[in-house]
Amino acid sequence: MFENKYIQQRIEKAEKLREAGINPYSNESTRNTTIGKFINVNSDIFQKEDKRDEHRNYTVAGRIKFFRLMGKASFLKIEDESGLLQIYVSRDFLPEGFYNNIFKKTVEVGDIIEVSGYPFVTGKGELSLHVDGLKILTKSISPLPEKYHGIQDKELRYRQRYLDLIMNSEVRKTFHIRSRVISLTRRFFENKGFLEVETPMMHPIAGGANAKPFTTHHNALGVDRFLRIAPELYLKRCIVGGFEAVFEINRCFRNEGMDATHNPEFTSIEFYWAYKTYKDLIELTKEYFEFLFEHLELPSVLPYGELEIDFKNFTEIPLIESLTTIGGVPADITEDKDKIIAHLKAANVDVNEKMNLGQLQGELFDEYVEDKLINPTFITEYPVEISPLARRNDEKPHLTDRFELFIGGKEIANAFSELNDPLDQLQRFEGQMEAKESGGDDEAHEMDEDFVNALSYGMAPTAGQGIGIDRLVMMLTNEHSIRDVLLFPAMKPIKNEINLHDDSEEDK
Repeated sequence: MFENKYIQQRIEKAEKLREAGINPYSNESTRNTTIGKFINVNSDIFQKEDKRDEHRNYTVAGRIKFFRLMGKASFLKIEDESGLLQIYVSRDFLPEGFYNNIFKKTVEVGDIIEVSGYPFVTGKGELSLHVDGLKILTKSISPLPEKYHGIQDKELRYRQRYLDLIMNSEVRKTFHIRSRVISLTRRFFENKGFLEVETPMMHPIAGGANAKPFTTHHNALGVDRFLRIAPELYLKRCIVGGFEAVFEINRCFRNEGMDATHNPEFTSIEFYWAYKTYKDLIELTKEYFEFLFEHLELPSVLPYGELEIDFKNFTEIPLIESLTTIGGVPADITEDKDKIIAHLKAANVDVNEKMNLGQLQGELFDEYVEDKLINPTFITEYPVEISPLARRNDEKPHLTDRFELFIGGKEIANAFSELNDPLDQLQRFEGQMEAKESGGDDEAHEMDEDFVNALSYGMAPTAGQGIGIDRLVMMLTNEHSIRDVLLFPAMKPIKNEINLHDDSEEDK
């Protein structure tokens, strides 16, 4: 594994450290500040006459990102999570023999070191640390990629995310934002009085959304289980039980294709609110975005590739109306199954003729409308056939009280007033099973008799919603692949051995 000649040279240097009585993988550090804090608290050094303060002493630690050796002294740049700092290392300020015998012969780019010293400003005007103490904390035996070009291979960046994070501070920034979004999401719903709950991740029945599940086997019970597609049916059981506002920030799993917006495992928040309707959730969603943007200190208009998204410009439009006004589909075909099939075929769109009318209307929407929804748009009034868990509209029973939120041409959220009629729910599950058996929908919901039984005890009028955290972070960070907002995205196995180490020697 470590046959690369430069790795072998570094391994030899680690051995030299051991021979000198220095552990190249120390577990002790006396760091007393971060680089970011060092830079902040010493900004006043620029105002001093000699631009230094030898009475201040700090101990910082970080990875060496740059190394310029100059005989009796060296300039290095070290980096921790909070920032990058230049340090000045001089032979005359270190123990006798350390600079020539240890530092020059064993320390290099990629190593993690701890340094102590005082702040000063160089002749070029850069705040730096004048080192009077240096300790090697971790010897890196794999050379970092050449600093000017970083990692050009996207696949390598995803497979070796740790290396991507080392080389690219912007990547780390993306995941800081992701972490803050999750934290703020939790705070928002707690402030609204929601209770955070945890529901099973292994389900006896694959339900809660139309998707193909991952299957596993429970040895102790001797039965198959499905990794959860969605937590919906368990969260609604909580509402039946008497909780009135619950949420779960959850990991879900869908055994489906991978593309720019889909990963087999993903993160979302689902929440359910008793005595509310989907219209209440539209207003809550607007409040949620306002809360995020305020606390993330983001402008209301954000770039997304060549687009600009105005997050204050929310609109609503029914799905069927959107087909004509946004998608340009002739109005006379939107309610006719045969005409929709003919229209899609004429446009060379693959279509399953066994689909029902609602499913075909969904196909029209996917083909002609979705990617045109740039500013936040609530698409409402979905057909019953593609909304098996949503409540029927009282005035238009073939439609449901449901919306999906689209931003930047992508679905971000799905919500509806919940179906709480147990007989209607049973009939819809039966219809889904018939569609599955006939070949019209191989991702249809399985029958969940226990959930229907739960509804038979009475569930208060409720509205529920799911928001995709991964896609939301994509919008906020101007990333266009879901893999760029997942620390460790799903990857195909490596068929042929990949050279994970560049044979070119790093700049020292």
